[in-house]
Amino acid sequence: MDEPKTISKPQGELPLHVATAPPSASDAVVITHEDIDRAHDRERVLTTRTQRGPWSRARLLWLLIGPGILVMLGENDGPSMLSYAATGAHYGIGFFLPFVVLTFVMACVVQEMTVRLGAATHRGHAELIFDRFGPFWGWFSMIDLMVGNFLTLVTEFIAIRAGLGFFGVPPAVSVVGAWLVLFVALMAHRYWTWERITLVAAMFNLVFIPVALLSHPHWGAIGSALLTWKPLPGGLTQETVLILLSNIGATVTPWMLFFQQSAIADKGLTTHDIRFGRVDTVLGAALAALAALATIVATAPLFAHGMSTGNFEAAEFAQALQPFVGHWGSALFALGMFEAGMVAAVTISTSSAYAFGEVAHRPHSLNLPFQQGKSFYLVLILEAAAAAGLVLIPGIPLVYIVLIVNVIAVLAMPPRRAGHASGSALSLHAG
Repeated sequence: MDEPKTISKPQGELPLHVATAPPSASDAVVITHEDIDRAHDRERVLTTRTQRGPWSRARLLWLLIGPGILVMLGENDGPSMLSYAATGAHYGIGFFLPFVVLTFVMACVVQEMTVRLGAATHRGHAELIFDRFGPFWGWFSMIDLMVGNFLTLVTEFIAIRAGLGFFGVPPAVSVVGAWLVLFVALMAHRYWTWERITLVAAMFNLVFIPVALLSHPHWGAIGSALLTWKPLPGGLTQETVLILLSNIGATVTPWMLFFQQSAIADKGLTTHDIRFGRVDTVLGAALAALAALATIVATAPLFAHGMSTGNFEAAEFAQALQPFVGHWGSALFALGMFEAGMVAAVTISTSSAYAFGEVAHRPHSLNLPFQQGKSFYLVLILEAAAAAGLVLIPGIPLVYIVLIVNVIAVLAMPPRRAGHASGSALSLHAG
């Protein structure tokens, strides 16, 4: 483990004849492994910023993007994608295509604030709450977040189990394997490496786009739906209110605020990088919106053919789509569900670890070696392990667990989690 180094704070230039006392211990600044890694990343950014030309601008964007794309594609998690699938299967494309676009515009507005806060303060969301409103609200927000995240992680591992179940993967292999992937991604002890690995995985959220293309959509109807915004099908009923809430909850949730702001601070973005942070957020929202719209379009044939999907499991959605998108399309749909749960499990558990470290004033960075950031890594690993273990209890009724989890989520966290929870209750069942 690298030993911390110390340097003296600059005292400013003084005339040569003025004697200066040696720096005291209180003037020393501790430089940690985390600071050195972040400084290396910033050096690449500063070097690229001094260069001119389109390639240099593209490289600068490549160096600075990450948190915005991850938070948006991470929120396209298992329950969210199943909510979109249920939307297309129950209501088609008429009303909900432009509505989903609007929810991602709303997400952009919310997440852009975290870009400015993180870049200007170099602090995470939980830390700012602690400093501004005091220890009570700091600890309350952290505990509230961790409870909500744990409940969501349970549904993510159920989505992972259900998605890989389409391919015949045993539940224990799929869930434990997913947890090991999460664990291995942390072993680099480097924010940059972790971010790039997770970004590659997040890109598989776009597999829903070829599934939509394989369903041979009517492009005129899609264009008409986006431009005219048809009335809510069936009027404002209890079921339509539920699906509206689920689609809102699929795009804006509390963990997104905590994750993106903390990731921006961990990445070392400054106020000079805010413009690129906004591009990162908008790009992430655009990619996530494309995947969400594609999922609705892919399952719209089930609506057109009057198929009842009220009690569909994740694998059953893929099987039901096979006559319309073929075997490869169904396989891609199931793979997309697995990816959605996997990336969300990584990002959501990381947001919990960030929040704990910020409120407990413990080291909290993906640049830290395990020994220096032990509490950070243990919160991340153990929260995910507990959720995965719950899913693997022999004979446990997963369908009822999802329902109970979402009832608790609605009761414990209104109104922020209500939309997300109701979406899961509506559409996420696993066998």
